[in-house]
Amino acid sequence: MAFITFDKEKLKHNYQFLDDLFKSNGIEWGVVTKLLCGNELFLKELIQLGVDEAHDSRISNLKTIKSINPKIQTVYIKPPAKRSIKRIVQYADVSFNTEIETIRMLSKEAVAQNKIHKVIIMIEMGDLREGVMGEELIDFYGEIFQLPHIEVSGIGTNLNCLHGVMPSPDKLIQLSLYEQLIEAKFNKKIPFVTGGTSVVVPLLLQRMLPSGINHFRIGEMLYFGNNLFTEAPVVGMKTDVLKLYTEIIELTEKPKVPTGTLAENPSGEMVEINPEDYGKTSYRAILDVGLLDIHPDFLISNHDDIKIVGASSDMLVIDLGADEGAYKVGDLVSFDLKYMGALSLLNSDYIEKKLI
Repeated sequence: MAFITFDKEKLKHNYQFLDDLFKSNGIEWGVVTKLLCGNELFLKELIQLGVDEAHDSRISNLKTIKSINPKIQTVYIKPPAKRSIKRIVQYADVSFNTEIETIRMLSKEAVAQNKIHKVIIMIEMGDLREGVMGEELIDFYGEIFQLPHIEVSGIGTNLNCLHGVMPSPDKLIQLSLYEQLIEAKFNKKIPFVTGGTSVVVPLLLQRMLPSGINHFRIGEMLYFGNNLFTEAPVVGMKTDVLKLYTEIIELTEKPKVPTGTLAENPSGEMVEINPEDYGKTSYRAILDVGLLDIHPDFLISNHDDIKIVGASSDMLVIDLGADEGAYKVGDLVSFDLKYMGALSLLNSDYIEKKLI
């Protein structure tokens, strides 16, 4: 059975690296936990490192976090759905918002639950996912400040999440100027300008981050340690907190070219034949993982002699070349992971999760 490992020492190393970085720059931060898909074993390991703010896009995951440590500030990081308002106020101390009507409902529910619910207003800065348009901000805030049991604790933005728009000093300066405009117009203090995500950390490392950005929410860099501008590892961070292990369930020398009439496979793909492969053979191994668990594009091979051929729903085929080497049926083959691949694996009930 394929399994994914969560290395607690490497996680601790990366957490300390980031905590030191932010503290030395006077920045507060929270951990994005959505990658862990509510896995209680992994969440406990993360929380015991000293996390005091957890961000997630699933209410059930925030509920699990609260059950582990009720003192952690939980943040719901997408615009709330109308049918989820009651549970969001119950399990999220803070929510990201872009719709006035939604905040009205949060206010009404917060009154009913006798709670103060904090909101962070997300601003559209060019990536065209969630966010209030800049020209609407004044009217938007004018109404929110009047709502009972609602506390405006921040202004924020997301970049690089949909169309790949990268953060820049200019965009982040604009975000902090919006905060100053709102504070001056309404004589209200907005504590946090949360413009920082994993993709923004390289600007901080290069001392290019505008001083107005005082809050980060970090997921990908904590678990993978990569610079999202260059895709290279950040010096001093670990890149393999998470690793996939798969088992060889078949190993046979086979022709390199399929025989018979070719059509689309169940994934809608047409195989392209390299004419140089006709008449050649190679050793092919089948691994016990497939598209149901992860797409091959999100796998990073730990072995130079392995080439991924393709995958079906439950099996992955790799090419070992003209020599099977030291591999045999039953051996484990490991892979490093890209973020979206780890996300699908951790969300799969078919993949065992192990803490190491």
